[in-house]
Amino acid sequence: MAPLFFDRAAYVRRTSSIEEIACLEEVFDFLDEWPEERRDLAYDTLHAACRKAANGSFPLEAIRRNFELFAKRAGLLVEIESVPRFGPRDRNRTVGN
Repeated sequence: MAPLFFDRAAYVRRTSSIEEIACLEEVFDFLDEWPEERRDLAYDTLHAACRKAANGSFPLEAIRRNFELFAKRAGLLVEIESVPRFGPRDRNRTVGN
């Protein structure tokens, strides 16, 4: 399957990192790793919608929104504003200044 990218990525908390979910294939990967004992109606509904989106019969952006709701319900959604930015903020500063 060719990657079907979202207009904007979703971010989820993993054990020791934050993962960017930017396309339908990454949602499938996330769902495949979801523990079987936690798979419920919300999981089944999202997985079925992903299959429909892969066939072109479900809007891709609706998948992103529903994935965010799924991740939020699980306590894993990270808001984009809370993702740390790396790199210099002020290029005029020097070490020790």
